[in-house]
Amino acid sequence: MAAERSGYRALVTRDLLLWSLVALAGKAPVAMAPLALVFFSRGSSGGYALGATLASAYVLGEVVGAPLLGARLARRPMRRELSAGLLVGAAAFAALPLAGDAPAPVLLALAFLAGGAPAACPGGVRSLLTRLVPEESVPRALSAEAVLTQITWAAAPAVVVLLALQVFPGAPLVLAAVLAAAACPLLLLLPEPAAATPAEGHTGRPMARTLLAGWPVYLTSAAAMAMLATAELVLPALLEDRGIALGWSGILLAGFALASALGAFCYGLRTWPGAVRVQSLVLLAATAACVALVTVLPGLPGIAVALAAAGVFQSGVMVSRSLSLRDRLPEHAHAAGYSMMYAVQGAGYSLTASLSALVLRVADASTAILGGVVVAVVITAVSALAERGPARAGRPLGAEQDAPV
Repeated sequence: MAAERSGYRALVTRDLLLWSLVALAGKAPVAMAPLALVFFSRGSSGGYALGATLASAYVLGEVVGAPLLGARLARRPMRRELSAGLLVGAAAFAALPLAGDAPAPVLLALAFLAGGAPAACPGGVRSLLTRLVPEESVPRALSAEAVLTQITWAAAPAVVVLLALQVFPGAPLVLAAVLAAAACPLLLLLPEPAAATPAEGHTGRPMARTLLAGWPVYLTSAAAMAMLATAELVLPALLEDRGIALGWSGILLAGFALASALGAFCYGLRTWPGAVRVQSLVLLAATAACVALVTVLPGLPGIAVALAAAGVFQSGVMVSRSLSLRDRLPEHAHAAGYSMMYAVQGAGYSLTASLSALVLRVADASTAILGGVVVAVVITAVSALAERGPARAGRPLGAEQDAPV
């Protein structure tokens, strides 16, 4: 096929380049927001504690908004719904610096709205991408999306710190508002996807029941994010335990993100053996092993190598999980399913962050990381057993093939 012969070059079209701008403008505020809220509050009376609370409110908004608003995408014009969410999110981002001296409940409400209003966008924009390319190019397109995501996540912390310290504390939130607002008109330039009709056997079925068919995929995605949260949030404590300067934590995490981008790019270069659900489980096991090695390999080089390897495998997990979800859900539920997966990932990250904080009070950083790995492996085992069960909701039994990556 032409797409197979030309590789990533087949994705260089007007619509996909426009989609890339939309995705970048939509992802950057999400990547910037938690740290931006911390820097926004550090000079206020609430200090870092208020910043952490605002960041939690933002993530909670994402977790609540993604499944609720994502379910609307199946029955309403997708571009209009996504544009409206981005516009409301942009307004909330812009209002936060203006309300800097407002009572904490007001700031919390704005942070929740900034996270919740555009929460369906990651899933909706991903669904738009899969409808802009031929079916055989979907895995490669999702790999390219993962590359874009990881590069954005690698650059976001540096942008936030630079703007907050060199311009003013609310500058990163202003940039987030501008980017979210800019994504709205760009999104409307993309072709409106044809409304997908429910497949035979799904007509009249409630969306919530349809989405439940993907629960093993959501569970494994949460496990992957749990390991990521453990590695990211416990890393400063691990460096301190080993007498390594804390300044290396930012560099190591940027390296992790760039390694994830490389892993996603490599995943999309060729066809890999096995069904995508098997690929995701193997990659998740490899990620777990690499995260565990962070606690064993000596010195800064050992931590850097283990984290980079974990990043390479972890990006493959996320791409293959998206492909697995497509197999389990009918087409009309893909956008809502991606949004549900996004919400579960956020919940997994937040829950693991809280559990890691509790473990660190009674044990060292290595124990906290290994505990997170064990929890993720147990969750993965439960998901693997569930995926061995019958029939996917999206395609007939036996329709899953090796990933045409």
